[in-house]
Formats: sequence, C-alpha cells, structure tokens
Amino acid sequence: MLVLNRFHVQPDTQDGFVERAHAALAALAERPGYVSGRLTRALDDPDWWTLVTEWQSVGAYRRALGGFDVKVHATPLLSESIDEPSAFETLASAEPGGKVEVAESDRAAEPWR
Repeated sequence: MLVLNRFHVQPDTQDGFVERAHAALAALAERPGYVSGRLTRALDDPDWWTLVTEWQSVGAYRRALGGFDVKVHATPLLSESIDEPSAFETLASAEPGGKVEVAESDRAAEPWR
C-alpha cells in the first residue's frame, strides 16, 4: 500500500518543514508494517513536496497512525497536506527487467485487468 501526501510549502518556511518532515518520517519508519518512505520535492517547482510511504497493508498503516510518536511528529504534518486522496493500493508492479505482476484489489472492482 502506498501513501502519498502532497504539500505546498512557501519558500520562507521550507527549513522548518523539512525538519518536521524528517521527524515524521522517522516516527513512521519505527512502526510495524512500514516498508519504505521518502521525502521528495518537485524539480520544476520547489514549493511542492511529497511524503511517500509504503506499507505492508492498510491495517498496518492505520495502526501506525495510533502510535504515540506518530501522533506527536507525523499527524500534525500530515494534517497540513493537500486535502485529496492519499492512500493507494498496489494493483500492478514490476521489478527492474521483470514482468508486470497484477495484484487483487481489496476494495475496487477490477476494470484495470
């Protein structure tokens, strides 16, 4: 499962944002079910950032949000993200040089197959 939170950060607040995003990422990384995460910034407009995390399952992500350090460091930051869908299930993937592997959906009908 992929969680993608986008942020529009004014240039004069980016230093504070980056510090808080690092703390949020560290708190999330300590939770069971965490697979990976990264803080990214748009190359063509440096005011746009994303915090991207990958989880073993929806349940792992939801349980992670209940952790004390996550509530202190990540939840306030995540509440500043753009109000749009942020949690996505993986429906197809491919390793470098590998074939596309299709996964079953936990929620949606299967029009993508």
